[in-house]
Amino acid sequence: MRTTGLLIVALALAGCTAPPQQSALTTPPPPPPSPTTTPSVLDFPQRPRALPLDSVDPCAVLTADQRTSLSLDNPPSAYVEPSFGSARACTIRSTTSGNVARIALVLVSGADVWLSENAQVDYTVGAIEGYTAITVRTPDVSNACNVEVDVADGQFLDVMFRDGGNSTAVQQDHLCLGAQRVAEAAMASLLQKR
Repeated sequence: MRTTGLLIVALALAGCTAPPQQSALTTPPPPPPSPTTTPSVLDFPQRPRALPLDSVDPCAVLTADQRTSLSLDNPPSAYVEPSFGSARACTIRSTTSGNVARIALVLVSGADVWLSENAQVDYTVGAIEGYTAITVRTPDVSNACNVEVDVADGQFLDVMFRDGGNSTAVQQDHLCLGAQRVAEAAMASLLQKR
């Protein structure tokens, strides 16, 4: 009986005590900041029309006249680019400038892959012929620049322009302009052929 009385008094006292003050250790953390959004393929302007690359020959994208105007005077050379899911690719060298253009037809991913944090690149988004074009600079790679054009769902045109081993290094800004010019010519050609 005495134990029961002590228990009742203890419970009554416990109910009268103030709750413990919250400290920095017991305060819940603030909610995480809302994530910053990067553009995605959903944010891209609508394409004028899809330009599927499945049956395109990468070495036939640029016409002979276009190659001449771009000073790409060596014969095009076809190969498979393993870093883009075995994309069909073509490389063309300029003996005039010493630079090299590469066109790859990527069929395994959309251009928005370059906007992911996993890509770890610097990029700017623009447009060529109404199609979203992403100029890509890879950190610590100053001898090349890429332009990626969103041409169809899950497909993009990759244009790389790089220094072909000139005795004086070509500035990356110049290489990005070269990639842009090649991408513009390639898109004009693709649109004309379709």
